[in-house]
Amino acid sequence: MEINPLYHFGRYLMMLKQVFSKPEKIWMYRNETFRQMHDIGIGSLVIIALISVFIGAVIAIQFAYQLSSGMVPDYYIGYIVRDISIIELAPTISALVLAGKVGSNMAAELGGMRQKEHIDAMEIMGVNTHAFLILPKIIAAFIMIPILVICAAAVSMVGGYLASVPTGILADAEYVRGLRSFFMPFNVTMMLVKACVFSFIITTISCYQGYYVKGGSIELGAASTRAVVYSDIFILFADLILALILTT
Repeated sequence: MEINPLYHFGRYLMMLKQVFSKPEKIWMYRNETFRQMHDIGIGSLVIIALISVFIGAVIAIQFAYQLSSGMVPDYYIGYIVRDISIIELAPTISALVLAGKVGSNMAAELGGMRQKEHIDAMEIMGVNTHAFLILPKIIAAFIMIPILVICAAAVSMVGGYLASVPTGILADAEYVRGLRSFFMPFNVTMMLVKACVFSFIITTISCYQGYYVKGGSIELGAASTRAVVYSDIFILFADLILALILTT
């Protein structure tokens, strides 16, 4: 595969131009969008919830250990779990997990269609395959990934509660007080902005890797791997840039 980054960046931009061109028939995109929403949202809900509950539990336990000196009120545990989950862990960890689950699946799906010449056949029939195959995935990700991130943040707070209150680390009222203390609505906005940016990164990079795959099963596996690796790298880079922009 061509390794010139400028070549890939240019072809990536050309792909996006074709993706966001005017669709031929809206109803064709609607059905595919609903299918992708189910695959991305419902198909990923369990793994996102499972990871989030353990993240919240670990944060609560570790910060309870750090605050054991008594110099900081115990209810700060709930406050810390809430803000770390909303600002950073819910969008970023969820996006990294979805890059591995959803991104690799998108790359493999498009790569398989390319190898079986389904994409070539659709292009011969006059279908804009960039838009028909990729745009529904982008739309579905824009809708479902922020919803998954919201669920991840909520479940993470529940995980913190389960790890701290039943175990006697702090009282129920203290944890709830921490969740309600010093709340800034802008943090939720920041979380949703990150979720939307990450969803665009996951879908476009993964679809690019799958759409332009060449060769056999080995190349398809390599394309799926690249989709996950590159998505994770750009997610972390975008997280840094968004943190600088949104917090300064």
